[in-house]
Amino acid sequence: MSKIAVDLNHRHAIPLKALEIKHFCTDLETIFNERYTSTLTYLDIYRIRKDIKFIHSIKRKLRKTDSIIRVTDKSGIFHIGSTVDYDEKIEKYQAKTNAYIQLSSDPLMNTFYKVVSLLNNLRIKQQITQWQHTKMMPDKNKIQLAYLYFIPKPHKTGTPLRPIVSGMNAPTTKISRMLDRLIRPLFDQYVKKTTIIDGVHLIRQLDKYVSLGLLKPTTHLCTFDITDLYTMLPQEQSIAISKQFLIRFNQTHTRGMSINAIKSLARIVLTENVFIYGDKYYRQVKGDAMGSPLTLTLANIFMWHWEQKLVEKQKASNELYGRYIDDIFLTSNDSTESPRDTLENANKYHLNIKLTHEIGSCVSFLDVQINNQDGNIITSVYHKEASEPYIVPFKSDHSSSYIREYYNNCSSSSDSLLLNNTNI
Repeated sequence: MSKIAVDLNHRHAIPLKALEIKHFCTDLETIFNERYTSTLTYLDIYRIRKDIKFIHSIKRKLRKTDSIIRVTDKSGIFHIGSTVDYDEKIEKYQAKTNAYIQLSSDPLMNTFYKVVSLLNNLRIKQQITQWQHTKMMPDKNKIQLAYLYFIPKPHKTGTPLRPIVSGMNAPTTKISRMLDRLIRPLFDQYVKKTTIIDGVHLIRQLDKYVSLGLLKPTTHLCTFDITDLYTMLPQEQSIAISKQFLIRFNQTHTRGMSINAIKSLARIVLTENVFIYGDKYYRQVKGDAMGSPLTLTLANIFMWHWEQKLVEKQKASNELYGRYIDDIFLTSNDSTESPRDTLENANKYHLNIKLTHEIGSCVSFLDVQINNQDGNIITSVYHKEASEPYIVPFKSDHSSSYIREYYNNCSSSSDSLLLNNTNI
């Protein structure tokens, strides 16, 4: 409930102690309790038993055909693929990024003792408060080694895989949460001007751009996408840039935590990102883990530093610039080649940060389709094909045999409904 209240405060500026939030949380909790304690009908019990049988049937077929089923990235639909194909893509991803190194033994306890030692030393030096020390201290009886898994991105050519490290009980997770809790609000506060919150926010920025008379029939709309941002972040440089960010905005102490403590804690989160995959142990040596609370904040701050030249260029030309994590939107009234030159130059800002682009009079960004029709901005809702409410999209890279097999076994709407809410 507290997370809902914080989100409402952030998005709509509703005070955390407002009566509306209190009533909303109370009503929501009542609904949850009523649903949890209500007795299932005979029809519900029948459907549950039928659905369980259906799940077991799918599992048997997956084992028999050496296939794998995964929820896709972002859209939440399912992707059915060959285990061999997944293994090949994972090997290629590791070879491309060089983000992981294999370890010879289980690193869990070694990481635990490093975390405990660091937290105790910082507390002795009074660089963190007592409540921060308590909040970040891992419980020896509850810690677990994180594990790595991959989810497919069928909306992209070749269906690449996105790595996710699940470390809810990893020794560094509480530190990651604390740092994110302290730093993310600062980023949101100080980098508002170049941050796009959502599609509605972008439309408002475009309306302002139009009202200033800057839009022309020849104005180019440009979107840039950063490739593998999270796993390509240089660790030490990300830490140094985070320190620069805090100093730039006079945040030498953040709620009692010194800037040197933040630096030390961020380092242990990055360098002690250890996990298991298959039956082998690994350490991430480049970037941060998708799944770690601190990852998004570090990436945003790194990109804040990276984008300075681009922001200044756009500002000097009275052009629009905005970024949503690893997606960039900008306008240009120069020649067609100018945005491409901008992209080429931006690709040189840092060795690890590479961009792909879309330039034209009509582009999509987040959930908005933007069209410059003879100097008039026309917007509409944009739906990615992979985000449509299909279990297996018609326009996917599944082989015909997979699609046939799937639809032969999903003959009722209840089966489809089940798959949407079940992790197999």
